[in-house]
Amino acid sequence: MDNQLDHMPVLSRGRHRNPKRGACFMELASYLAGERWSDHPACTHPLLAALARLVNDNTSDANRGRLVRLVPSIIDLASDDLRVDARIALRCATTALPVSAAERQLALAVSVLAAEEMLARLDGGPSDQQSSGRFGSIPFGSGPFSSVPLSEESQLAMAQVPHAAEQARRFSRAARITEKGFRRYAAPNAVQLSVVGIVQACISDPDTLLRNLLTGVIADCTALIRGTAAETPRLATPTRV
Repeated sequence: MDNQLDHMPVLSRGRHRNPKRGACFMELASYLAGERWSDHPACTHPLLAALARLVNDNTSDANRGRLVRLVPSIIDLASDDLRVDARIALRCATTALPVSAAERQLALAVSVLAAEEMLARLDGGPSDQQSSGRFGSIPFGSGPFSSVPLSEESQLAMAQVPHAAEQARRFSRAARITEKGFRRYAAPNAVQLSVVGIVQACISDPDTLLRNLLTGVIADCTALIRGTAAETPRLATPTRV
């Protein structure tokens, strides 16, 4: 596969009519999967594919070639399980939250709480009764939406932006979200906002953080869809500049 990748079109931004004009990340995936040339191939979960397109388009020309080796790993990662959407949204939001500008932090913190609530609901966890994690009890709405314990990754991310975290808790007391709304709006918005937040952050190497984010999301999807653990990179705290 690696030898084959060496002869593939050079990755570039945007859509391409055919391989002779170049390829984006997902177009190359469609080619390797034997599908019709497209940046929306059926072989990959739609939200994972959306993240891959965003990472491809927002990585610098000098570093985009580093993404090529990841392309085969997203083939046959497709599922209707909403937990996949929630895991993707959660990793994106927790990765971007600590480095994003202040004006984006509230929306990202709300995205963290929404993804945690959805995962708790889908996993049969205590989303309908008071619970508390090490970060404390996190209110999410009222009635069917109450408190859920945060995962370690969410605790760490929220702890770095205490003001936005507190605002998100207050906002979430009145929040209402359905599974359909989460899949169609909340999760895609979290992915979009996260990539923009990383690209515009005052950090020394956004390209590496974007690549590590995509690598981590692929590992999460592999574990959920195939039931096998893939290696997940440890994300060091980016250096602000």
